[in-house]
Amino acid sequence: MITKDLHMHTCYCDGADAPEEMVRSAIEKGLHTVGISSHSYTFFDESYCMQKEEVPRYLAECRYLRAKYYDRIHVLCGVEQDYYSDYPTDDFDYVIGSVHYVKVDDEYIPVDESIEILKSAVDQHFGGDIYALCELYFSTVADVVNKTDCDIIGHFDLISKFIEVGDDACDVPCTGGSANALFDIYHPRYVAAWQKAVDRLLLHDVPFEINTGAISRGYRTQPYPAEEMIAYIKARGGRFVLSSDAHSTDNIAYGFEEYEVLVNGE
Repeated sequence: MITKDLHMHTCYCDGADAPEEMVRSAIEKGLHTVGISSHSYTFFDESYCMQKEEVPRYLAECRYLRAKYYDRIHVLCGVEQDYYSDYPTDDFDYVIGSVHYVKVDDEYIPVDESIEILKSAVDQHFGGDIYALCELYFSTVADVVNKTDCDIIGHFDLISKFIEVGDDACDVPCTGGSANALFDIYHPRYVAAWQKAVDRLLLHDVPFEINTGAISRGYRTQPYPAEEMIAYIKARGGRFVLSSDAHSTDNIAYGFEEYEVLVNGE
């Protein structure tokens, strides 16, 4: 039974609820450990992240909650450190290293905001080659441990957020039509890119998260990473941590009963 959830967001960044509400909900769900992991400050996009001036208050509030609920749950104060964030992480209990953007021609392009943004980026910066964008994304992810010194690798294949994986996934590459038609997750270039990234990340012995956040928010029916990625990582001795990436109290520990087998390796 999974009794901890270390990836969740509060009103300090793009979450809906206050840290204490998240802690109390985690207690009600029977967790033994809860980690608040607000988005690190990113100077080029302040729309979703903690503001620099709020970080001391965030740290203090998490420590207050740890003391207040010490006999009911263990509260950790973490941060989801974006690859391009330069805010220091020394004061946090742990770091989730994540890639939310690719940088090209001095522009930071979010990979998880909308299909339209990705299509526009492909046309403007990659000559219509969606797989060139995917290759840049995974080459950036491959360096996330080096860059962030993280304790957990966040949502490894976030770029596939708008592509359903499994029986309904598209099997031919195209750029128009439905969300499932953005690109082919079985295309040789896509597969080669993510496998190369996994191979580099495995050198660090840092666990990958199995992230149920896109399921709880209705984007996918499977977690990050995709099933074939999990199998590839496991076969090479990689480790996993199950997380909800909750942005509200309702989604803490979402789907843990269903997906804990992927972490336990049974």
